[in-house]
Amino acid sequence: MLSKFDYFKPQTLEEAITYLKSNPGTKILAGGTDIMILLRRNIELVDHILDIKGIPELKNVEYKPGEGLFIGATVTVNEVAESKIIREKYEALGQAADTVASFQLRNRATLVGNITNASPGADLSSPLLVYNAKVHIIGPEGERIVDIDKFFTGVKKTVLQKDEIVTGVSLPDVEQGDMSTYNKQARIKGHDLGIAGVSVRITANKEVLIAMSAVAPTPIRLTKLEKLISSKSLTPETAEWLSKEVANHINPISDVRSSAEYRLHVSGVLAKKGLLQLIEKGVN
Repeated sequence: MLSKFDYFKPQTLEEAITYLKSNPGTKILAGGTDIMILLRRNIELVDHILDIKGIPELKNVEYKPGEGLFIGATVTVNEVAESKIIREKYEALGQAADTVASFQLRNRATLVGNITNASPGADLSSPLLVYNAKVHIIGPEGERIVDIDKFFTGVKKTVLQKDEIVTGVSLPDVEQGDMSTYNKQARIKGHDLGIAGVSVRITANKEVLIAMSAVAPTPIRLTKLEKLISSKSLTPETAEWLSKEVANHINPISDVRSSAEYRLHVSGVLAKKGLLQLIEKGVN
């Protein structure tokens, strides 16, 4: 049974910010796939719910050549998965969206909700990390933009203040020849957070970027590992080396989904698989 709370659905960002400022402790509802479970189980007891789905500018997926992609805060995961421009230019993000829960839940869940929930295993985090995404935030003091690798501060923690709203996420444009892929290991297909999720990207300049989820307190870019790869040729031998080297750059834990030892192993397997997929796809 849900606890009693006041519900407000603003039509503008200004209304939303005013409500947040006047009602400390308000929880924001976008897709609701996380907060509704917590409310039903009485894990969260709230006095105010702010439903942001009625704000028009938060509903858009917009791509501008030379600038990049913007995904609004209420864009659903299925809309991400089905976006032609995302499939064409940001393939790892589309692939990761395919793996989130079930089709029915993806019709409600949002990309922004996935990252603001700040689970270490957030499926959509690693593709955003390899694309150097930026998180757009608005509050009483105005707007600010935070690099995605600075957004996560700990397990279930972000830089977001209690009176702020994430309005969307932007990804810079990519050049022709840029490629990426996402691979995930879970206990079952769908309906479960990953034991490990790995995004690998090779830019048009042959720079390799790697990010992972569920292998540290926050989703992470493996920048030190990327520097080591930069001195190597993009070959199957490098992919084999990568499968073993990954373990030196992550710090997984044991939990109900997996042991730390298995996460260390499978992260290397997924990284190798991702790099091989891109090499086979056509790295010259």
